[in-house]
Amino acid sequence: MGYAERRVDIPGTGAFGRGWVSWCSLAESDGPQRIVPDGVLDLMWHDGRLVVAGADRAAVAVTAREGAATHGLRLPPGVAHALLGVPARELTDLRVDLADITGVPARCSDRPWRLPDVAAALWRRAAPDPADLRLAASLDRAAHAGAAVRDVAAAHGLSERSLRRHANRLFGYGVKTLASVHRFQRALHLARAGTPLGETAARAGYADQAHLTHEVRRLAGVTPAALTT
Repeated sequence: MGYAERRVDIPGTGAFGRGWVSWCSLAESDGPQRIVPDGVLDLMWHDGRLVVAGADRAAVAVTAREGAATHGLRLPPGVAHALLGVPARELTDLRVDLADITGVPARCSDRPWRLPDVAAALWRRAAPDPADLRLAASLDRAAHAGAAVRDVAAAHGLSERSLRRHANRLFGYGVKTLASVHRFQRALHLARAGTPLGETAARAGYADQAHLTHEVRRLAGVTPAALTT
């Protein structure tokens, strides 16, 4: 599958205008395409639908036609909840038409690459709470660092139960799951860059290569070698 991405700024979002990523994926053959978890939510134009792609807990098989393009906008941490007004947990593992969530038709079939314009319109409509977005960014950084749940909760003045509630609302699942997805993505990046799997496991934060293999199978449904060939 051909893939390209670039960072974009969303007008009107101020300090939160960074961290958005516009992407396009081009199917190189007919049949199912494997989409692995990445810990984020996207606005996505796929197969004639403008949808919100929820955070995935495991790999998803998406049927595509050779040459078909999917355009997407990867949202910064917590932004999907802020823009859509629904807990991210309600979208986990789902692809839901944007109009079904917002009640407002969003048309971009003639220019699907203009998803940033859709996001800007949603931002103006929602007027997100900056404190909520700062909390989401801080929790995401902690998950990237692999911090223990109890330490993340303590650092943010939350009980572990409250932390779990906030994480489900902002990301679609708890901080522990988010951290495992970020670690998986770090390992995937290293392995695809040619790093040997043993070294990849150590650098990504796994106990050993067997631990890496187990987690890749759990999240992606295949071996690490199958994802890097």
